[in-house]
Amino acid sequence: MSDLLARREALLGPNVPVFYEEPVHIVRGEGVWLWDAAGRKYLDCYNNVAHLGHCHPKVVEAISTQAATLNTHTRYLHEGILQYGEALTAKFGHDLTQLIMVCTGSEANDVALRMAQAVTGKTGIIATDNTYHGNTTAVAHLSTRRPPIGGYPDHVKRVPAPDSLTPLGGSLEAQADAFAANVQAAIDELNAAGHGFAGFMLCPIFANEGTPGVAPGFLDKTVEVVRRAGGLILCDEVQPGFGRVGRAWWGHELMGFAPDVVTLGKPMANGHPVAAVVTRPDIMAAFRNAFGYFNTFGGNPVSCAAALATLQVIEEDGLIDNARDVGAYALASLRELRHPLIADVRGFGLFFGVEFAQDGVPATEFCGKVVERMKHHGVLLGRVGRAQHILKLRPPMPFSRQNAATVVEMLSETLLELDLC
Repeated sequence: MSDLLARREALLGPNVPVFYEEPVHIVRGEGVWLWDAAGRKYLDCYNNVAHLGHCHPKVVEAISTQAATLNTHTRYLHEGILQYGEALTAKFGHDLTQLIMVCTGSEANDVALRMAQAVTGKTGIIATDNTYHGNTTAVAHLSTRRPPIGGYPDHVKRVPAPDSLTPLGGSLEAQADAFAANVQAAIDELNAAGHGFAGFMLCPIFANEGTPGVAPGFLDKTVEVVRRAGGLILCDEVQPGFGRVGRAWWGHELMGFAPDVVTLGKPMANGHPVAAVVTRPDIMAAFRNAFGYFNTFGGNPVSCAAALATLQVIEEDGLIDNARDVGAYALASLRELRHPLIADVRGFGLFFGVEFAQDGVPATEFCGKVVERMKHHGVLLGRVGRAQHILKLRPPMPFSRQNAATVVEMLSETLLELDLC
């Protein structure tokens, strides 16, 4: 292990992130399981990238078959991107019928920002103050993990994110109105500064903000504010998309609003690097006329084959229904846990958050100990939230009731063990 870490630093440089105080050396995956170099088996409750489960045979076959036949870019004609694009856009409403395929969610979000600029002729962008939308220069300015060199640019405004412990407006009931009011204030500031307002980029369930208890209808007034100001709703579906929320294909569908641009990524091809931007024809035309955009690897035949196979398995295996059923069972089971530091348990389909706090103060250190201890018990979790105090569970979509019961049992043991330490 120490040799691996030393080689990583020598080759990749310092501060390359790893999970856990003692990192896991993963060598194999299958379904909802991962194995380390010592043969230890782990239940994966974190990786939405392997949407169908690790190494799904249908996706593996699609990749290998297409790679043995043809792989080139979209300046040559090939049917793969058309077959996939037709199948994907059929899952959307609101005239979202055209797409650009890219390789990462960061690229997709970068394109979405340019679409908003092309349509409005403005440059002002709004995001929340506790989000992450990728690592290109443009989208990194929206994220809050580390301030950019030279400070945040004037054309980007970050509004306070919804929060469960300290809700905007002083209460959960007032939070939606307060959030919309803050977006309006940011729009006014952008207009006053001469940038104008191009768009608002958000995750519909506020995944990186810790899924803070928002419900369908929460964004209705915010959408009205954005529409009235002439801006675009840029909806980042990288985490909630492809049925993870359990009651719909997309987070915006669950939340009940119509986006102008949707970005997709991680789970789109079950681990193969594929992402996309889906939008209306009028927005696509504005973008194509304003920017000379081409992506060598975006939409290549192998990526399209992997993405199409992923889409087919979601439907054939009933994975959205599974997310709804198992998600409801898991959420109810998690809510039966009793511990003085559990402030809230919430979820959408197969996406859950367990928030730890004491007297309204985030229990960051305790949450970190839970994650480490659960790894010791063979369950891989993560954490999220402004203070990294929210346990994040986001397993592959074939996750079963038995898997959920195992997690809850191990979490119950872990909470007891930490109390006894």
